[in-house]
Amino acid sequence: MTTTRDASPELAGLSADFFQVQHSADPFSATQLGVTGFDHLVPDPSRAGSAASIARFRAIEERLAGIDPATLDEADAINHAVLGALAWGARSDLEHALWETSASADAYSSPQAMMFMSVPTVTLVDRAAVDGFLERLSGLPSFVDAILERYREAAAEGRLPTRVGVGQAIEQLSGHLALDVAEDSLLAPLRATSAADDAARERATGIVEESLRPALRRLLSGLQEELLPVARPDDRVGIRFVPGGEEGYRAAVRRHTTTDLTPQEIHDIGLACVAALREEWAELGERALGTGDVAEIFARLRNDPALRFEDRTQIVAAVTDALERAEAARDAWFPELDIADCVIEEINPIEAGNAALAYYRPPTGDGSRPGAHCVLTAQPQDRFVYEYEALAFHESTPGHHLQIASAQRLESLPDFRRFLDAEVCGYVEGWGLYSERLADEMGLYTSDIARLGMLSFDALRACRLVVDTGMHHLGWSREQAMAYMRENTATTEANVRNEIDRYISWPGQALAYMIGRREITRLRSVAEEALGARFDVRAFHGAVLGNGAVPLGVLETIVHAWIASVPA
Repeated sequence: MTTTRDASPELAGLSADFFQVQHSADPFSATQLGVTGFDHLVPDPSRAGSAASIARFRAIEERLAGIDPATLDEADAINHAVLGALAWGARSDLEHALWETSASADAYSSPQAMMFMSVPTVTLVDRAAVDGFLERLSGLPSFVDAILERYREAAAEGRLPTRVGVGQAIEQLSGHLALDVAEDSLLAPLRATSAADDAARERATGIVEESLRPALRRLLSGLQEELLPVARPDDRVGIRFVPGGEEGYRAAVRRHTTTDLTPQEIHDIGLACVAALREEWAELGERALGTGDVAEIFARLRNDPALRFEDRTQIVAAVTDALERAEAARDAWFPELDIADCVIEEINPIEAGNAALAYYRPPTGDGSRPGAHCVLTAQPQDRFVYEYEALAFHESTPGHHLQIASAQRLESLPDFRRFLDAEVCGYVEGWGLYSERLADEMGLYTSDIARLGMLSFDALRACRLVVDTGMHHLGWSREQAMAYMRENTATTEANVRNEIDRYISWPGQALAYMIGRREITRLRSVAEEALGARFDVRAFHGAVLGNGAVPLGVLETIVHAWIASVPA
């Protein structure tokens, strides 16, 4: 039998191998996560490239199966469980390749959109980094051509994209190509650094003008002339309508929620969550707006011009103030954490038509880039003043920034666990949503109107359970999904459309938020009941955050071990 001493070095080596395979296969995500050492690479989206990565992940799974978790200490047993889940998830994602049926402008499901989001974020600190960036730029034309070829291969097999997604991709590419090369976002890192000389900038501009932009035009032409005419219509947006889609969706649900819940079980949970929120809407609406009629509350929130911003500076001020309040209150609710700063950045207006209201970009592990709450400020008159506090708490502190930046500082963990995001969505997005309610406990909301924003986002995440499974499992149309969200949330028609179109492009991811939050909340209740007066919320949060992002089943093990460790 393998001993703990023999197994741990083997597991450590396997973990390091996984880290290299993971980020070599997806170097854009490495850049986005702040992982250094991969910024010169470009993914290979071809089927041959995917097959090679699948083989590498399967080999890691086979080697991991040879290590008996019973021979490991507690820390390595957690490493074993997390590695197994991540390796399966990465392989499953490549095998089902749902992205090839979902041409869109969503960065996490569309490879060209991920390029637009991640490439500009790299920090070029020296000449070696500049040379690596030039190497990456040189590889982008072939990357873009391979995307188009992959779309063509999928379409030939009946794995067609949606009309709405193709339209988004066309709009995004057209907007990018309309920019003057001097303003091209893919050249932004060179404009922001003093490490590049004129020759490097000229070479980069030449690559973009002479090679990359022609490849982008070929992709745009292929989308317009080949894919749009055959794309799936709005009554067949669900992934179940493509060959292999039903099996792929079940795998995506498992991967994103890190649970064994079925799509139907999640659909039913969503219906129950939406119904349960009605009473809370009525109670808070009476206090904030003087009415407990839910339909009237929704109408007021959607239509009252006094509840809209007037200009973008008000949005920036609102989220900045929320972050500052949260940072000031942090130590009373969390163990002392030495983490990177978080800054507020405005999302490029070119991306506004298809962008979420906000997203979080982690800091780099080497400290050269802070964390960022990236917020949509375009068309401020269409943005609700009551939503942006909850949004800030979700994306910055006590939400994603606190969780992800603190995980990077957990030097006792292997690298593959310190730099995680969408790979463990159930935990990461569950924590973000938990943080919106936690912020209320912390006294961070400035008014009952702002609390209505918290409730509005709760309703949105509950509806996601219904509409995502509705479209991809039950076959709902795009309009049916939008109608359900209109009826059960206070968000605008534009936001409804953006939300639904995002779920169409990225099947299963929308389920992570509420499923993860429910589990974190359940585990807190278990701890409070078990410990009674001995329960310390700071220590509980330390236990939840202290192992970085983990599958929800692993989190349950961690919390129960923490409960058992609390002195009587």
